Amino acid sequence: MRTNLPKYPTVALILIAGIGLSGCATKGFVRDQIAVVNTRIDGMDGRLRTVEGTSGQALAQAQAAAGQSQQNGQRIDQLTGRVDGIDQQVQQQAKQRQRKPRG
Repeated sequence: MRTNLPKYPTVALILIAGIGLSGCATKGFVRDQIAVVNTRIDGMDGRLRTVEGTSGQALAQAQAAAGQSQQNGQRIDQLTGRVDGIDQQVQQQAKQRQRKPRG
C-alpha cells in the first residue's frame, strides 16, 4: 500500500507561498500608486487655490458694496431731512395763501 502523503505538504506549501506572495506590493507598484495620488492632490490643490482667490475677490467686492450701501443710506437720511423741511415750508405757504382774502 502506497500513501500519497508527500504530495499534500508540497501542494499546501505551494498554495500558502502563492497566497502569501501575492499580497506583497513591490516598491515600484507603491511608487506608481503614490504618484497617481500625488497627481490628484496637486490638481485639487490648484483648484483649491483658484477657489480661495475667487472667494477672496468676492468677499472684497461684497465688503466694498456694503460700505457703499452704508454711505448711500446715510446720504438718503440727510436728503430725507431736507425734503421733510421743504415739505413743511410748502405746506405752511399753502396755508397762508388760503387764509389771505382774495381781493
